[in-house]
Amino acid sequence: MSSFLECVPNFSEGRDKNKVHEIARAASSLKRVKVIDINHDPDHHRSVVTFMGPSEEVVEAALLMAEVALKLIDLRSHVGVHPRIGAVDVVPFVPLRHGEMKTAVEAAREFGRELAERFKIPVFLYGEAATAGKKRELPEIRKGGLEGLKKRMETGAIIPDFGPKTVHEKWGATVTGARMPLIAFNVNLECSDLHLAQSIASMVRERDGGLPGVRALGLYLASRGIVQVSTNITDYRLSSLLQVYRRIEEAASKAGVKIRESELIGLAPAEALSPEVAREIHLKNFSPKMIIEYHLP
Repeated sequence: MSSFLECVPNFSEGRDKNKVHEIARAASSLKRVKVIDINHDPDHHRSVVTFMGPSEEVVEAALLMAEVALKLIDLRSHVGVHPRIGAVDVVPFVPLRHGEMKTAVEAAREFGRELAERFKIPVFLYGEAATAGKKRELPEIRKGGLEGLKKRMETGAIIPDFGPKTVHEKWGATVTGARMPLIAFNVNLECSDLHLAQSIASMVRERDGGLPGVRALGLYLASRGIVQVSTNITDYRLSSLLQVYRRIEEAASKAGVKIRESELIGLAPAEALSPEVAREIHLKNFSPKMIIEYHLP
């Protein structure tokens, strides 16, 4: 049986729905690849597409999507609240069966090598796919945004695994890797106080002494006139969705602010998300289709 992988590429386009769906259709063109979720946000100016399939076709689908995205996106005119370094920003490959991390690593490295060769874009590996002596995570590569990465590359402080040693003028750089399922979980507050959202994010994230396995940012969503605590739960076994939500809720309550709703970007494992949990965290538009296992063959 062929290994089965999930891929969750992030593209720097979140305002033109037609462009986002054109990118996603590139993956759908392959028979055995299933596009499961398409999320795009105008304030983040970012889209996240989730798809699954046999490992060899997942790599092909990711390359087809990247090709379309590079025709449609120009970072020189891109502005959004979410950090990014590339038009094809980050492309993680996720094993969906026990013991298949090796396949996800191979997929990420093949994708990175091909993308760099075809389009002359610097590509960095992260997570389990990082090469020996270069073990690094996404925040380290993305630190300082595209301008920060450009300066570090110019001084030789960071060197891509594939492709040129300078960022592409139009497309920036790309990060790809292999990891276990990550939960992208956002909590929207009923206020416009960016300082409060940033303060709560600092209390929640592991780096500043918060919850283990949690990364967080405070962002202002101009289109909605509210702020958001945007989190990545890198290990839901260490910190659950409910724990993250409760910590944010408690901090917001102390400031006299209520939570409007929470959002899931992409999917979550069944072990982490149930209808009961969805109700507790006021998850927007919950559906069983938000659960990874729902889509497995």
